[in-house]
Amino acid sequence: MTSTAITSSRAVTSSPVVVALDYDNRDKALAFVDRIDPRDCRLKVGKEMFTLLGPQFVRDLHQRGFEVFLDLKFHDIPNTTARAVAAAAELGVWMVNVHASGGARMMTAAREALLPFGKEAPLLIAVTVLTSMEASDLQDLGITLSPADYAAKLAALTQRCGLDGVVCSAQEA
Repeated sequence: MTSTAITSSRAVTSSPVVVALDYDNRDKALAFVDRIDPRDCRLKVGKEMFTLLGPQFVRDLHQRGFEVFLDLKFHDIPNTTARAVAAAAELGVWMVNVHASGGARMMTAAREALLPFGKEAPLLIAVTVLTSMEASDLQDLGITLSPADYAAKLAALTQRCGLDGVVCSAQEA
């Protein structure tokens, strides 16, 4: 059972379900969205959808009552990442993420960029190790830890930086 409160045109749900909108065009995505209830889930908009359809697509989802997780995995210099996270907050997303491998300064800058938004700030989480990465991929980057150990190290760093949580594979959870 989920609970819902209506604030402006957006539903706020307590549902733990986040549905990925992995479509290659707007019509297919909205045809799916129009068949589900915003009280039952939140929606994840990733790089492909956001690149194809831009911020207006997120606004369209909000108009339909959905909360949006903007899954763009920001990873850049601290100032640029902070500005991108603030732009996501301006867009009204429920949650946004960064790459923990961007380091403490980047994650702290991202968190601090959300302070002016107060209670309206989105959740800020960090991706630890991409699920596609294996030990050999990390070794290619000069990282000698196993994916699980590296994910744990990045999760601890994320916590120290004051972010709201992490994304990791089930193997590292």
